[in-house]
Amino acid sequence: MSTTYPSTQRNQPIVLVPACSKMLGHHPFQAAGKKYLDAVRLAGCLPVVVPAAQPDEVKTLLSLADGVFLTGSVSNTHPRHFGETVHDASLPLDEARDAWTLPLAREVLRRGMPLFAVCRGLQETNVALGGSLYQAVQEQPGMMDHRSRDEDPVDVQYGPVHSVSVQRGGVLESLLGLGDFQVNSLHGQGIRRLADGLHAEALAPDGLVEAFSVPQSTGFSLCVQWHPEWRAAENPISRKLLTAFGRACQAWRAAHHRNEDDDLAPET
Repeated sequence: MSTTYPSTQRNQPIVLVPACSKMLGHHPFQAAGKKYLDAVRLAGCLPVVVPAAQPDEVKTLLSLADGVFLTGSVSNTHPRHFGETVHDASLPLDEARDAWTLPLAREVLRRGMPLFAVCRGLQETNVALGGSLYQAVQEQPGMMDHRSRDEDPVDVQYGPVHSVSVQRGGVLESLLGLGDFQVNSLHGQGIRRLADGLHAEALAPDGLVEAFSVPQSTGFSLCVQWHPEWRAAENPISRKLLTAFGRACQAWRAAHHRNEDDDLAPET
């Protein structure tokens, strides 16, 4: 099925999508999954993939942007960022991403710039703000196994697995109302301690925080543990979340980059 995106406009918001570190053959690459770029476009924004940046480049990059989308990844945030050693050395890490997305998340939220984060993006945002993670949720007493199985077809891996319950007083309630809905689940790490000041937006049946927002940030912020980008155009809930993010990015652009858009207007 083909996906129809909102039409491209001169003043389309620009959303930074940090890349992950990948080895292709013998060579290192920086890459971002197409499904995340498609989700940004579905939100009515223009995705710009950003390779691993130096921490002192973050402010310059953000001056060009109207929002940030922190993607999921096969890699985990290194546990040294929340005071632990590596529990399972067989699992991949991406310290090049950690080095700049942690300060990036803090700066985005300090500015009140729109932020949407998925899976690893939720985890690294929580860590960036002082929270901690379970390195293996499935090993915790009373917790579910939230991992997918590599041997399953991709449609099964990304299919609905469990419900989440929307919590009162947050972004999800304003967008979706109270109640439960089904989500996919493809993660081994999860939130142990939510950073101070964050609002739990949704909980899994085992009590794991599946979404949070950052009330102290003046702009739109939503971090989710599931993957709303998967076939987002076919999912009414995903569309609502991405539309809200896109509108926030458009509002940021109107407030901060209006003069630049005027400079790009054709002469009459």
